Amino acid sequence: MKFENLATVNAILNFISFVLLVVGYYHIKAGRREQHKKFMIGAFATSWLFLISYLIYHAKVGSIAFQGEGWSRPVYFTILISHVILAAVVPPMAILTLYRGLKGRFDLHRKISKKTFVIWIYVSITGVIVYLMLYHIF
Repeated sequence: MKFENLATVNAILNFISFVLLVVGYYHIKAGRREQHKKFMIGAFATSWLFLISYLIYHAKVGSIAFQGEGWSRPVYFTILISHVILAAVVPPMAILTLYRGLKGRFDLHRKISKKTFVIWIYVSITGVIVYLMLYHIF
């Protein structure tokens, strides 16, 4: 596999994380803690695989300039900037949220999990959107 293909792998991993998060959320709302735990651990592992792949990709390939023009440029950069800023806070929030859940500190877990979930969902789906805009739409 070529390093350039890691961009597609990264988008797929982001999408898988998104799906796992949504299914995990569904399970906790349905009162199924064990299923919730499994899906959230899966989302966490998938996100870490993404991060490793992302770092390898950028170390080997570098950055790709956005080629879109007109209205697409401000849309792309707005999504990209918000994605990058929030992506920086997901790992520590996810680690803390996961830690509290695994330790049975559900009161503290619930407090941070709502914020973590919303930010993580946003980062996962905007990662896919950035990929599509950068490599397939423009």
